[in-house]
Amino acid sequence: MRLEYLSYALAAVVLAVSLWNLARYDQVGIASWYGEPFHGRRTSSGEIYDMHRLTAAHLTLPFGTIVLVTDLETGKSVIVRINDCGPYVEGRIIDLSFAAAEKLGIVQKGLAKVGLKVLKYPEIPPTKKCLPDK
Repeated sequence: MRLEYLSYALAAVVLAVSLWNLARYDQVGIASWYGEPFHGRRTSSGEIYDMHRLTAAHLTLPFGTIVLVTDLETGKSVIVRINDCGPYVEGRIIDLSFAAAEKLGIVQKGLAKVGLKVLKYPEIPPTKKCLPDK
């Protein structure tokens, strides 16, 4: 019987932490990163991708948005600017540049559960979008 109560208590703690993360961040999900094969190629925003700059790809945030990305496992954070569309893999919410992934310490593992907090939207919203309006 006590083991049952312990499992309920553990479930309650997991739920509380999840709700706290949702309140603290605008979006919570999986981050990935991209680098060498795309370095020097044009991004969806028209910029040339530089894997050594702190940038990222997102499907719904406007180009130029400044975002705080926090690794929920380690607590490490990095500030990036959205300049590309992506990721196009189901379940992922942001594709980080190599430099941003390096700052978070996720280059080796490739993926991390992160929280995103928008710090600043662009003053002049871009006309180009990753996804069409519904």
